[in-house]
Amino acid sequence: MATEQIRSFIAIELPNEIKEKLSQFEARLKSTEMPWVKWVDPNSIHLTLKFLGNIDADKVGEITEAIEESARGIPPFSLEAREAGVFPDLRRPRVAWVGLGGETDKLLELQQHLESNLEILGFTPEGRDFTPHLTVARLDRATPDERQKFGQLIARSSFEAVNINVEAISLMRSQLTRAGAIYSRLSSVALKSQ
Repeated sequence: MATEQIRSFIAIELPNEIKEKLSQFEARLKSTEMPWVKWVDPNSIHLTLKFLGNIDADKVGEITEAIEESARGIPPFSLEAREAGVFPDLRRPRVAWVGLGGETDKLLELQQHLESNLEILGFTPEGRDFTPHLTVARLDRATPDERQKFGQLIARSSFEAVNINVEAISLMRSQLTRAGAIYSRLSSVALKSQ
């Protein structure tokens, strides 16, 4: 019998305070009518550390152990959501995001440990550098002019800085529905001072 497949990723879940700030930020941007922009529900925004794709349900324990190994020796740390931007650039935006600063050295160390420990389990390492960000919108079917207009809007926008205390990492399930993805926690690993 086939094992259940779970679409999953590893992420840092966000506190309600930052979700509220993201909601306010999106509301300000939405006041300009741009039907080609697909906004991300602020309640489902998280900081993705590693997308795993479909995993066997019976691998959750093994992956959680890899997360525990990756977190070993990394104490809780603080990030700051503090600026708006886009990928790949303001002339041709495809994704709008809020960037992260603060103790990003600890975040990058954690993410690199995850890549190494998950590679042992057969997960392919990410081909591009890790850029910590929170995705707020996607532009899938926009014309070049629409993309440029949105890029100009982002360039004029500011995001009020807010701290994020990172105390745990979660293995998340992503269930795709017509209304969008629904996320739920499969396991969580606390960061410890020692």
